[in-house]
Amino acid sequence: MNFDPNKLAADIKRWGQDLGFQKLGIADTALSEAEAHLNAWLEAGFHGEMDYMARHGRKRSRPDELVPGTLRVISARMDYLPQTRAEMESVLESPSYAYLSRYALGRDYHKLMRTRLQKLAERIQAEIGAFGYRVFSDSAPVLEKALAAKAGLGWIGKHSNLLSREAGSWFFLGEIYTDLPLPVDAPVGEHCGQCTACLDICPTRAIVAPYRVDARRCVSYLTIELHGPIPEEFRAAIGNRIYGCDDCQLVCPWNRFAHLTAESDFAPRHGLDGAQLIELFGWDEATFLQRTEGSAIRRIGHERWLRNIAVALGNAPTSQDILAALSARASHPAEMVREHVSWAIERQKTRRESKAGVQCACP
Repeated sequence: MNFDPNKLAADIKRWGQDLGFQKLGIADTALSEAEAHLNAWLEAGFHGEMDYMARHGRKRSRPDELVPGTLRVISARMDYLPQTRAEMESVLESPSYAYLSRYALGRDYHKLMRTRLQKLAERIQAEIGAFGYRVFSDSAPVLEKALAAKAGLGWIGKHSNLLSREAGSWFFLGEIYTDLPLPVDAPVGEHCGQCTACLDICPTRAIVAPYRVDARRCVSYLTIELHGPIPEEFRAAIGNRIYGCDDCQLVCPWNRFAHLTAESDFAPRHGLDGAQLIELFGWDEATFLQRTEGSAIRRIGHERWLRNIAVALGNAPTSQDILAALSARASHPAEMVREHVSWAIERQKTRRESKAGVQCACP
């Protein structure tokens, strides 16, 4: 195998953009600082029930142990933002509507990203011959944000997301682990400065310190990763967020520079960018499975879907229609669903009685 490493690196970045990636960078595999940060995070118990974060030991922070022979990591960014900030905030500020994290509105990105990365690897192979590689996109124990930062795609912000000066944070990441001795890109500096907007906006105060997130408090963890009941202390703060949370991204000043996606696969499906809570709560399991086919949302299953929406309905403005919808699920076979429905009904009734009391006190 004979090639010019510098020319190949430039070609890879060009080929990647031809495949729909907005930017690519190349990093080495030295992640000692990120490994120390990960270990401290795990020791603090901030991963909650996400046991997989610790299950693979050092393979997450040592790429050559996950894929022996790895010398470099090609990191790729693909923008997914489907709407403007105003459109997203309009839904978030309408408590009878469901807010879903915007990354999940379209097709599940895992398959799309891996398919594109595989095509990029095959293009490299067509140019230089067989080489060692493996592609990933949130599909294995990979410290993708740390690797992307090393590859010059951005810096890790105070909310723990990767930030880019020219693209904000509304993007997916993917990697090619390879044995090719490619030249590496220089990291970029951090540009959060004194800003604490993400810490201040977090509805459950999950960002416990700059660059330190307690996942057990995070709305994304509570509505997606957590399999059991949502702790009552967080339910009111969840508001109408039924799948994930984008607040820290919505408020980030750098997302003024984010670009709307050109990928049709990331466009919202089944009206989930502006659906009413009552409508979604009425989906039976067959409807849920049909309308989340090919979507990241399907991974939570129908019971957690109902759990999340029940909480949001409890937080919604009081109405007889909401009470009727909740009551229709009061005898659901799953204890977890019944418990959240019961909480929501009581919350609706209490607020309704309180409102009525205030009105009666008026002359």
